[in-house]
Amino acid sequence: MENLLANEWINTVAIYSVTILALVVFLAIFETVTKYNNWTEIKRGNIAVAMATGGKIFGVANIFANSVRHFDSLLMTLMWGAFGFLLLLISYFMFEFLTPGFNVDDEIQEDNRAVGFIALVVSVGLSYVVSAGLASI
Repeated sequence: MENLLANEWINTVAIYSVTILALVVFLAIFETVTKYNNWTEIKRGNIAVAMATGGKIFGVANIFANSVRHFDSLLMTLMWGAFGFLLLLISYFMFEFLTPGFNVDDEIQEDNRAVGFIALVVSVGLSYVVSAGLASI
């Protein structure tokens, strides 16, 4: 397997494939922690859900991009990418906790675009913080 991944083309396809698979798994996990169905709401035209989901996708991709940059093996890339995702998931719960005046999930489901935008920025912004942490390892 080592020799196979030594080929740059195969290694790139492997990293890409693992990242896509991880993204699908992580989005499914996010789906279970929200009160609404992301893809049903997006199909309905809910911009707030689309922004929040887009922020999650960007955040996970950003973390994986930096994992690829800083780690040599596919396993280490996946491990640190998963750790970064866990940190993003924790930040989602912190965002909900730090807004006691309203329920983030309810507001996003009701297409409150201001809350959807803040959710997007929280995911993207904290993905940069996680990525900076990965760079220091």
